[in-house]
Amino acid sequence: MSVQEYLDKYLVSRKIEDAVNAAVRAKASDPILFIANHMKRAVSPVITKIKARQILDSRGIPTIEVDLFTNKGSYRASVPSADVSLAASVAIHEALELRDRDNAKYFGNGVSKAVAIINDKISEALIGMDPKQQSQIDQAMIDLDKTDNKSALGANAILAVSIAACKAGAAEKEVSLYKHIADLSGKTNAVIPVPAITVISGGKHAGNNLAVQEIMIMPLGASNFEDAMQMGVETYHHLKAIISEKHGPTGCNVGNDGGLAPNISSISEGLDLVIEAIDRASYNGRIKLALNVAATNFCFGKKYDMNFKSPDKSGQHFKTGQEMIEMYTKLCTDYPIVSITQPFDKDDWENTKVFTALEHCQVVGDDLLMSNPKRVERATNEFTCNALLLKVNQVGTVTEAIEVVKQAKDTNWGVVVSHRSGETNDSFISDFAVGIGAGQIKAGAPYCGEHISKYNQLLRIEEELGSGAVYAGETWRSP
Repeated sequence: MSVQEYLDKYLVSRKIEDAVNAAVRAKASDPILFIANHMKRAVSPVITKIKARQILDSRGIPTIEVDLFTNKGSYRASVPSADVSLAASVAIHEALELRDRDNAKYFGNGVSKAVAIINDKISEALIGMDPKQQSQIDQAMIDLDKTDNKSALGANAILAVSIAACKAGAAEKEVSLYKHIADLSGKTNAVIPVPAITVISGGKHAGNNLAVQEIMIMPLGASNFEDAMQMGVETYHHLKAIISEKHGPTGCNVGNDGGLAPNISSISEGLDLVIEAIDRASYNGRIKLALNVAATNFCFGKKYDMNFKSPDKSGQHFKTGQEMIEMYTKLCTDYPIVSITQPFDKDDWENTKVFTALEHCQVVGDDLLMSNPKRVERATNEFTCNALLLKVNQVGTVTEAIEVVKQAKDTNWGVVVSHRSGETNDSFISDFAVGIGAGQIKAGAPYCGEHISKYNQLLRIEEELGSGAVYAGETWRSP
């Protein structure tokens, strides 16, 4: 038995002895109940231990899992991973993951250094702190890191502990996680977000020739979240059948986000397939469409190569920013598209601004913003886009994520809480989306555990809220 284990056992024994003596002195009519209540008060709400380990994300790439202990129990969190192939010019705008860079193990993507930092430095700094004090815990890690982008301790290390502490804080208050997050963000009404469900994958997330990264469906006309998921799942499976009929079974391969990946090359061809699936499912008018273009991936010298994945066509038909605007305008006219994410390059502020001003649809900043408060401030000042794609690990702590959401909402932007390309089964973002009243969540296709876990948690939350549950639905942008 270690010294710490001995002390823990000794302290618990002392607390029991004290409780028994107090019951005797009080001549309690129900000694057992008295002792239980006395013990409950005696157990102070403090972090007693933090233990981290390396696990694998949905792509088989290492990420971090943390167990955080208090006198009340243990709380586990695992963090998603950024795209490890992300260009440095993009990554400098987000909080940085700490990777081992040892090419002999996991191609340099191991996180053993970050794990050691949690088990040593972060653990030492946080033991004894009250898990209900989320901002103080997060600030303690920020102060320990002492960098602008969390590169010293690693954003993945900091966030894993931050999320675990948030779960512990909810338990100490004896409330659900989303209610605790609502308290932290100053929200009084819980709102179940509209899911932006991936149904077709392309871009760098799939092996087909489709340039855009995702075609999504949004069940705005659902009566509640359970109804929304039924609509989304049925449409997904009808789409799978349609693709199998037209492209054969290999067309039903899936991409990183679980979307189907038929070998199509045009956006309109993909949208036509989805419209046919919606029609077959009898949800016309109740389901709208959304695109995640991820145009940074095919922008070369301020021009856009929609054939960048087709070796025999790549570079032959570049589009200018104006031509991209014309293409999006036609798509929004021909199809019920209500949202487009990252329609231009990460630094193409001007064309993004011009397209947003046309008010064809919601324009969501992803690479453009990187959930970075400074870039969000610039975009709000310049009216560049009108919605934030919030990825918690781009910010690095729960507190800072809440703050950047407030920053976006103060300008009447939409907020989309998003997963990452490397996911785990942790469903934290579901509670987060409800707690902050985001109105929208992007968690991939209704396929594979890492995506399903988020949707299942939202079903549980809706069930818990009962008649008090409010589905964002038609008020998805400003619930």
